[in-house]
Amino acid sequence: MRVNDIMIGLETKHPGESEYLQAVREVLISIEDVYNQHPEFEKAGIVERIVEPDRIFTFRVPWVDDKGRVQVNIGYRVQFNGAIGPYKGGIRFHPSVSLSSLKFLGFEQTFKNALTTLPMGGAKGGSDFAPKGRSQAEIMRFCQAFVTELWRNLGPDTDVPAGDIGVGGREVGYMFGMYKKLAREHTGTFTGKGISFGGSRLRPEATGFGALYFVQKMCDEYHIRLRGKTVAVSGFGNVAWGAVTKATELGAKVVAISGPDGYIYDEDGVNMPEKIAFMLELRNSGNDVVAPYADEFPRAKFFPGKKPWECKVDIALPCAIQNELNLEDAKTLKKNGVLLVAEVSNMGCTSDAVDFFIENEMLFAPGKAVNAGGVACSGLEMTQNAMHISWSNEEVDRWLHQIMNDIHEQCVTYGKNGEYINYVKGANIAGFMKVADAMMAQGVL
Repeated sequence: MRVNDIMIGLETKHPGESEYLQAVREVLISIEDVYNQHPEFEKAGIVERIVEPDRIFTFRVPWVDDKGRVQVNIGYRVQFNGAIGPYKGGIRFHPSVSLSSLKFLGFEQTFKNALTTLPMGGAKGGSDFAPKGRSQAEIMRFCQAFVTELWRNLGPDTDVPAGDIGVGGREVGYMFGMYKKLAREHTGTFTGKGISFGGSRLRPEATGFGALYFVQKMCDEYHIRLRGKTVAVSGFGNVAWGAVTKATELGAKVVAISGPDGYIYDEDGVNMPEKIAFMLELRNSGNDVVAPYADEFPRAKFFPGKKPWECKVDIALPCAIQNELNLEDAKTLKKNGVLLVAEVSNMGCTSDAVDFFIENEMLFAPGKAVNAGGVACSGLEMTQNAMHISWSNEEVDRWLHQIMNDIHEQCVTYGKNGEYINYVKGANIAGFMKVADAMMAQGVL
């Protein structure tokens, strides 16, 4: 396999799909040496097949707003790879949704799901619909219209969507309700459902909790004491909330959170229940700004238009959106003596920032490993639905701990090079090998 030759071909076929091409290049560079040790992969065209989605559904979503006007959005579902299980991945409602972003997310999801050790393939979906500013009735009608177009391609053993940006428990409930009505069955076809109708405990917190369990294992591996370390987090939604909550429980001190308008520096730490709860209040307000935190807690300072990566901290956790931490941010973090960077958002760092971390042998772990706790908990929800049971918080948390520990172990196995662990390489190879082995066993499909 020659990465440049494959990338030239993909860029010709898929011009302008920058996020997707970036994700593919990162994985192929990581697996190149291992792949070339398996001539059977080359003969079976594993790379050529694994970088293209199994199928893509594109459809219009007409719906009626509160003023009686017909609105039309575009919907997508990218079923990327189903070699190891039914397609599994979130649905995102945001104006920035594009085919390129969903292909990137579906590609990443394939390897992330493989790392969990659970039988789930990779997928992603969404629409350019913006929930912000819409009434609850409008959001319900849009969700119902979206599922009406997609439902025949979903099912508990076919494709199991979940939430993502713009899609929380409310939206999942509306979509599941319409699916149930159309399919006339009550099965675990969506995850992230309400507890009262099949949802799993700890699901809202799982991505952030799992990320800190992974960070804790990284610290243990390098004999770093997590307790007392300072942490910067981007975002203030569910993922950041979960990360802040668990970091605080484990004894770290979160001193920075951020939003599109800038970041908050709280020297005392986001360490009290009322402060952590206020993060969710900000999210639920729909204003997408973090500045009111400084009004609520006057000892905190707000830095408009700035990123939290300029803070001098021990641990940096991007928790918001892709490519939010760039090369200059990476250099600033290094200059300020950061000990560890872990992507909690999907592809939260630009490729040149990732390269910088690895070239300087800084402790860095990619999103497909760090944030796998969310989809792992979704997999646990699928298991509970299939068995018609419900586990306690303690049981779900125990499974989440085990899964994140297993992911870390796989990363170390494939990524260790002397004293340095290349977590990017480790995660990519571990996920790729599982999917490739399944594809080889099933023939050319």
